[in-house]
Amino acid sequence: MALLPENFSFSRKALPVIAVIGLVLAVIFIWNGLPDRQLEEPEREPPRATGDLANAARVAGAGVVEPSSETIQIGTALSGLVTDLRVQPGDFVEKGQPLFTVDTRAIRAQLQQANASIGEARATIAEAQTAQATASRQLALYRNVDDPAAVSQSEVIRAEGEASAARTRLQLARARLDAAQALAGSARTELGRATVRAPIAGEILAVNIRPGEFLSTMGGGSTPFIEMGETRPLHIRVDIDEEQAPRVAMGEPAIVSPRGAADRQVEATFVRAEPLVVPKRSLTNSASERVDVRVLQVIYQLPETDGLFRVGQQIDAFIPAKTNSEPAKASSQAEQGE
Repeated sequence: MALLPENFSFSRKALPVIAVIGLVLAVIFIWNGLPDRQLEEPEREPPRATGDLANAARVAGAGVVEPSSETIQIGTALSGLVTDLRVQPGDFVEKGQPLFTVDTRAIRAQLQQANASIGEARATIAEAQTAQATASRQLALYRNVDDPAAVSQSEVIRAEGEASAARTRLQLARARLDAAQALAGSARTELGRATVRAPIAGEILAVNIRPGEFLSTMGGGSTPFIEMGETRPLHIRVDIDEEQAPRVAMGEPAIVSPRGAADRQVEATFVRAEPLVVPKRSLTNSASERVDVRVLQVIYQLPETDGLFRVGQQIDAFIPAKTNSEPAKASSQAEQGE
């Protein structure tokens, strides 16, 4: 304190200086911390309608590309280890073409056992037929004897018993043959079910199994073993908010572009509208997107675009909206019908 003048007042002279210095530092800090507000081009071009729809009434919707057959999730009828995997993603398969096979060693052992039982039953049948023929001839011989004293009654009874027993053994052998053949047929059926085949002609979209993995008929996970579908042509499933659904002009083509590529637009052909309005499940991850709505799903067919669209890809669609004259026209047609 000896360095300061005697009449120096801290509150009147030093404190204002410190306050001014703090204010300057605060302004510098805030100025340097301001975000860069320079205008830049958006990373992704926003969707827009072009052509006749640019200045016309329209309904916008987001959707997903899917196979024209919808996605088919392949399972297995039998549990077991994968021993043969014959497809990979991108392969085109025909209807009935094998996709994969599970272990068939136990089934083949059952088939061999059934075939052995068939052979045994056939041998028993041959033996029973021979015994029946012998007993029948012996009984006929006894009955054709003219002299009753030549053959005792007990011999006749014994011959009749042997003939009846031979018939019973033949019936039993034939029943065993039927059972063995049924078992063999069941084994052959199971052998056929062990090879999973394509239900339709289409493209393999995903393969989530590998040789040596154990597959269960009970599932065990949400991932399907194989996904496939008809991708020639492709369809798109467009979600229209329920409040906008009445405005959609059904049957009219839609202008479609891949998400983020609004300049690459194609015209999609109307296929059908799903009759059931469902909760929205396909999300676009937009900050302004509403998820607590129900949507009408409208299906359109894409033209051939040389790889512009792929299954699972998100798209933006613009669909013509009904004009005010359309309800009046419909009402007029209804009145004429009456």
